[in-house]
Amino acid sequence: MKAAIRQRARELGFDECRFTSTAAPEHAAHLDRWLAAGQHGEMAWIARNAHKRVDPQQVLAGARTVICLAVSYAGKKAVGGDPEASAQKAGLVARYARFPDYHDLLAEPLRQLTAFVDQLGGGTRSLWYVDTGPVLERDLAQRAGLGFAGKHTNLISRRLGNWFFLAEILTPLALEPDAPEKNRCGSCTRCMTACPTTAITAPFQLDARRCISYLTIELKGAIPVELRPALGNRIYGCDDCLAACPWNRFAQAGSLMRAHARDDLAQPELLALLALDEAAFKRRFAGTPMLRTKRRGLLRNVCVALGNVGDAAALPALHQAAADPEPLIAEHARWAIQRIVQRTGGAAPPEGSSGN
Repeated sequence: MKAAIRQRARELGFDECRFTSTAAPEHAAHLDRWLAAGQHGEMAWIARNAHKRVDPQQVLAGARTVICLAVSYAGKKAVGGDPEASAQKAGLVARYARFPDYHDLLAEPLRQLTAFVDQLGGGTRSLWYVDTGPVLERDLAQRAGLGFAGKHTNLISRRLGNWFFLAEILTPLALEPDAPEKNRCGSCTRCMTACPTTAITAPFQLDARRCISYLTIELKGAIPVELRPALGNRIYGCDDCLAACPWNRFAQAGSLMRAHARDDLAQPELLALLALDEAAFKRRFAGTPMLRTKRRGLLRNVCVALGNVGDAAALPALHQAAADPEPLIAEHARWAIQRIVQRTGGAAPPEGSSGN
């Protein structure tokens, strides 16, 4: 039965398919400590469903197996704070977001695989998630042997590197668990050194409140002033700790995501983004993960990026943004203006410059 499920998973485009039990994840106590320390920031949904995350039986009563799946989004060489992009006044988007929203892309193959599993089980009722349910998917995937948690707290696969999405199917079927993966970080600390905001406070410990992915996506209010310079030109997420991992040299590109790559999302022009009104923002990012930030969040991030890498030519557009009716955008635009003026010695915009 496991062989049949793996074969069907490959046919549907999944790059890994492994199995584990529904026993409580080993790191449940770590989650409690992390939440108690407030290191999840404003992600209240993690705390709200914490009791389910540590007990898969509370997610699906009678579940006996978790099928752990991975889909690679490896492709072109990953970039961090790209100097060339900075010179071009372009923003930087995390690699996983350079596609249509993976929640939507993976939904249909997951539905089909779940239906196949239930058919094998004679009409059982299984439940699938793709980063949407109250399960500790990283811990379950490690126990299933799909990869190991790195010092940056993300899962690393010996075959896929750091570039993959996780999904899981909880099923009442009793299937033999696969062997867990052991940690293979050794003495390497490249991910910790690479983090621009020192969000990785110790090996295997992350303070999300300092993480650029959290600051540019999950945080809904103002980005702390002291952290803004470290964002560089990153406007949606950050790949620096992932890109630094030496296991990426073994990463294999998968077929499912490759056909959906959106190169236009990799390094969009900052001034063009700053000019987007609500309707244009929704048109530009419809069906992508970047829609999550809403216009106010993305333009907040764009203002910070311009404050870090922009020059006097960006000032007219930033002055216009400083008058935006959305206070969040206006405040970050004023910060960016001040940064550019300080950096350029109070230089005025080039004559005739419109900032566009």
